[in-house]
Amino acid sequence: MPTKTQKKYVPGSLGKYFAMFVAPALIVYLVFSIVPFLFTIYYSFTDYTDMNPVNLHFTGLANYIKVLGSPLMRTAIKNSLIYAVVLTGAQVVLGLPLAVILNMKLRTRNLLRATFFFPAVFSSLIIGYLWNFILSSSNYGLINNLLAKVGLPTFNFFTSQNALYSVLLTQIWQWTGWAMVIFLANLQSISGDLYEAAEVDGASGFTRFFRITLPLMCPSVKIVAVTGLIGGMKAFDVIYSMTSGGPGDATQTVMMVMMRKGISDGFYNQGAAFGVCFFVVVMILSAIMNTIMQKWSDSIQ
Repeated sequence: MPTKTQKKYVPGSLGKYFAMFVAPALIVYLVFSIVPFLFTIYYSFTDYTDMNPVNLHFTGLANYIKVLGSPLMRTAIKNSLIYAVVLTGAQVVLGLPLAVILNMKLRTRNLLRATFFFPAVFSSLIIGYLWNFILSSSNYGLINNLLAKVGLPTFNFFTSQNALYSVLLTQIWQWTGWAMVIFLANLQSISGDLYEAAEVDGASGFTRFFRITLPLMCPSVKIVAVTGLIGGMKAFDVIYSMTSGGPGDATQTVMMVMMRKGISDGFYNQGAAFGVCFFVVVMILSAIMNTIMQKWSDSIQ
């Protein structure tokens, strides 16, 4: 019987099918991400406001001069940087040891993993409203009610000095479990032979962590650091639900100011300029973070 010859595919012959499957996702990305971003850049050079929505005129760098010269912008950038750096640092410093502990053979480790990860399942907006109730200094504030009942002085978590760090506390509580899961995935990919060899050589647990575990955790640390930094710079929902940028401008971030100028106040041109400045700042920070992590990665290879 004649045997069927298997059809050989020539490299590149599946290109039309590849384009057909990629095209829908690419079109959605272009329409909902790239095109709005290009319009944002365009509007940042015009006089587009709610009072002048049609007859737009080119204004050059006037909007950027207003934005960069505004004390509110400097406050927003400072708060965003503090928020992003502290949140990212806390995720790494707390999440990594937590992952190491929960990677041990504990009887309740699956329950503990689920418990620590559970807050990350909820929306930051919901978490913000929840913690706003818990930390409130009014009559219904849970923590201050408990303090008053045991005869201790109450504490105002939302003063101009404390508000930003109170918000940060809630986000560290929410996202440390997420970082722990990323670290756990990396830990479980490390060969146990390395630890056995180090134990035979008499290395202590402390030495094994810093000589084996930490260097090999570079990929997951990079993921947590970069995504945490970008996510921290984009903080909006939890701040909106807890403080709305107050008291005063104590918790104003770049995203809060952009929404306030661009949506609430109707200065769409200045809101667009805020957005472009924010994009540039995030790109610079991401490049710096990637460079640092790449140097760390190269040093251990």
